Amino acid sequence: MAGLILKSPYLKCDGGNSVSGYLRYIGTRERVELLPDDRPPTRKQEQLVRKLVKDFPAAKELGEYLDYEAKPTKAHASAFITRALEENWSQVQQSDGYMKYIATRPRAERLGDHGLFGDEDAVDLEKAMRELDQYTGNVWTHIISLKREDAARLGYDNAKAWMNLLRANRNDIAAAMNIPPNHFRWYAAFHDEGEHPHVHMMAWSTVPGEAYLTRDGIRKIKSTLTNQIFRQEMLHTYEQKSQSRDELVREARRAIRKLTQEMARSICTEPAIEQKMEQLAGQLETVKGKKSYGYLPKSVKKTVDEVVDNLEEIPAVKACYEQWCVLQNAVDSYYHDKPREKKKLSQEKEFRQIKNAVIREAERIRLGEITFEDADLTGHDEPEQVRSESYACRELRHIVRDDTLSLGDRDGAVEELERLAERGDAHAQYLMGQLYRDGPLLIPDSSKAKHWLTRAAENGLPEAQYALGKPLLSDDWEVRDPDEGIRWLRQAAENGSHFAAYQLGKEYLTGQAVTEDTSKAAEWFTRSAEAGNQYAQYMLGKLYLTGQGVAQDQAQAMAWFSRSAAQGNQYAQFFLEHQNSLRPPSVMLAVTRLLYHMSRIFEDHSLPHSSTGLQVDSKLRRKIQAKKIAMGHKPDDHEEEQNQGGMVMGGM
Repeated sequence: MAGLILKSPYLKCDGGNSVSGYLRYIGTRERVELLPDDRPPTRKQEQLVRKLVKDFPAAKELGEYLDYEAKPTKAHASAFITRALEENWSQVQQSDGYMKYIATRPRAERLGDHGLFGDEDAVDLEKAMRELDQYTGNVWTHIISLKREDAARLGYDNAKAWMNLLRANRNDIAAAMNIPPNHFRWYAAFHDEGEHPHVHMMAWSTVPGEAYLTRDGIRKIKSTLTNQIFRQEMLHTYEQKSQSRDELVREARRAIRKLTQEMARSICTEPAIEQKMEQLAGQLETVKGKKSYGYLPKSVKKTVDEVVDNLEEIPAVKACYEQWCVLQNAVDSYYHDKPREKKKLSQEKEFRQIKNAVIREAERIRLGEITFEDADLTGHDEPEQVRSESYACRELRHIVRDDTLSLGDRDGAVEELERLAERGDAHAQYLMGQLYRDGPLLIPDSSKAKHWLTRAAENGLPEAQYALGKPLLSDDWEVRDPDEGIRWLRQAAENGSHFAAYQLGKEYLTGQAVTEDTSKAAEWFTRSAEAGNQYAQYMLGKLYLTGQGVAQDQAQAMAWFSRSAAQGNQYAQFFLEHQNSLRPPSVMLAVTRLLYHMSRIFEDHSLPHSSTGLQVDSKLRRKIQAKKIAMGHKPDDHEEEQNQGGMVMGGM
């Protein structure tokens, strides 16, 4: 696999070290004679190699050493000795033995008097050395190398190509080293040597002490240069492989989506995880301050990690994580020769959100919060056809909702519907409010939605009163009015809306819009449940199970669960199936809630980030997309819908 190797040691300029000597060395040293591969190394070379790996153990990681180890030849030995000496210059220059080798090794051709280049067209070697002799800060010595075959194929087997590359990207390199462009100084030389031709770049700031280089900075330099060197080849490769790659991505994302949907909609019991969650809840009792993973004591972090690792063993999670790893390796392939090592889910930085989700759920267990598993409520709590709807409104509603008709016909129906609403038709007003709230024929406008829903509500339409109460209790600052929202919900409930009664029960249970009152919550849930609302029946079952707002009564709880389950409520069925081993609902549903959270996190990360090349990847993708559009493809061709259902996780 093609790749760029970057090393960035630095030299201290404290008067005792010959930094200018390093500049002279890289600018004037010879290109090593390339000898036939079948010549064995000399005894002196073998001795020097052994001494180098003993003195500098990290040198064993160099590509030149791996070449030498695989095939010990004169050429490989010479290439390794050179690189090892160069990468450890600050220590080497203090050794008479090493310096003697450097001083007596063969010299070869140069570009003029030396091979240095920089911002200037002609570098004065002596002047540059005097500049460094007077400098008192740190000087970084970037060593940038390619494999011989890559350098030859891509045209980076000569000094001019590297000079143009470094000049074009000098400001980006300066930024990565935290140096303003006008303070950045650098010189470089190209060494066409062995199997790893490379460039030495000395870089520093004119303001001593200003520059600093972090690991992230090194990654940025590598990413910038990789982008430039491999740009055309990467684009060509993307073009060649776009169809198969796109299919891989689509299939992997389909698999992830299927798995996340399974995670979001399934009920899962894992006693071992539940036990760990109860343990974590107990530990959080003693934690003061912010209850976020980064602020927790080590012992508590350990428990969180154990929960995440146990979650990884759930088949749907394991399969989803494996699919994600496939995509991650595909994105990273230009930056790593080997596939990245698969980490435990708890140690994968991309999924740190899972840990905080675990902490939040453990805190819910600790506080005894009740959740609302009512995602399926959305979509059918507002009936499509309202009782006593006028004939004119009904006909217009059919046209508006019929997506087989032309957009012009549907827009015309909306205009006629608005005229009907203006004339006082409550059902038309209700529908206009929904269209302004949800689209798509009208641009969503919460203020206009409130206007029409209010007119319909004032005309006595219970469905509109309920629909109006919801945005008034939402976080939409344009329309939020909690007192009015509660008033309209109560009026809708009094007029027979069991959905409004259920919503009132939730509001009194959470205490977000009204003073928390579990007894009133139970009263409204009871009214809704008796009217046949399966979600209220389920919630009432949980209240009787825990004794919140009502006397604790397991028999009553099971009775309400039975009525809810008969209408298809899977959560009520879950409690019926486990009535002989009941624990607090917050514990019993802990794993289910965590799977829901994880489904969202995995969905958000279905196209993984690259530690080094996401920016490059994105740019190339945009180029390919532009080309496809030019060829007649739609901008969103092959893209899939992102919407997915799941549980709504609320609490007191």
